[in-house]
Amino acid sequence: MNSTERHKRLTFKHVLQALMVIIGGIIAAYGLETVLIPNRVSDGGVTGISIVGSQLFGLPLGVLIAVLNIPFIWLGYKQIGKGFALLSVIGIASLAIGTVNMHHIPAIIEGDTLLVTVVGGIILGLGMGLALRNGGALDGIDMLAVLLSRKLPFGTSDLILFLNIFVFIFVSTVFGLQGAFLSAIAYYIASKVIHIVEEGLSGSKTFQIITTKPELMVETIRERLGRSATYKEAYGGFSHEKFKEITCVINRLEETKLKEIIHEVDEKAFVTVYDVAEVKGGNFIKHNIN
Repeated sequence: MNSTERHKRLTFKHVLQALMVIIGGIIAAYGLETVLIPNRVSDGGVTGISIVGSQLFGLPLGVLIAVLNIPFIWLGYKQIGKGFALLSVIGIASLAIGTVNMHHIPAIIEGDTLLVTVVGGIILGLGMGLALRNGGALDGIDMLAVLLSRKLPFGTSDLILFLNIFVFIFVSTVFGLQGAFLSAIAYYIASKVIHIVEEGLSGSKTFQIITTKPELMVETIRERLGRSATYKEAYGGFSHEKFKEITCVINRLEETKLKEIIHEVDEKAFVTVYDVAEVKGGNFIKHNIN
């Protein structure tokens, strides 16, 4: 591939990322203006603080979202990078403009608190997750969470949820305890949707299997699941016995089937399972399950 083709591919990728971040901002704005805010349920993060400020002082929500996020955008630029900061500016701008343009759209759900929190959380999480998956953020708290996730052993969605505890305490001063609790529930649902959107419904898992029948185990996995596996020599710390440890990376949707295979081949096998953030290279594609 020559430099011109590579440049075109990179340009297309960046344009597509920006477009996805914009769509994410619009989706989140729709969730806020047609589900959550009309039912006195808030978002979290800087957007949640902006909603409270808008209710208290009568200022346009979009303006507050844009202004209050400026320090976090600067933090993202200095600590994470220019690309992340630029995509976040695009995302926050689309969210702010979206809330202004959708402010007078009638609520699609009213009164049913359970439905409000579930639907609002799903729509909000879809928008925020779409932005995060494509390298941007819709909220300053998201940027702070991305930065902290690089330094702490926690996922972005978990850190977002933790940081928002303090925001919901602030929300309770305007929406009351019930509004704050509903906001927290909606945001919890949103955080789970963010996790799904970021990693995909078919995120990967690694199985490490210690069995007395390693060859049969690998052969059965290959025949019935369509997955390969690797061997690694290991030694028992107590027995000093030499054995083969099997490592197999699978799609999350194949987890139940693999557990069935392990149980059938060797019900006494010792198995450890790990979540995998990303898989690249090799032949890791979806196979038919037999």
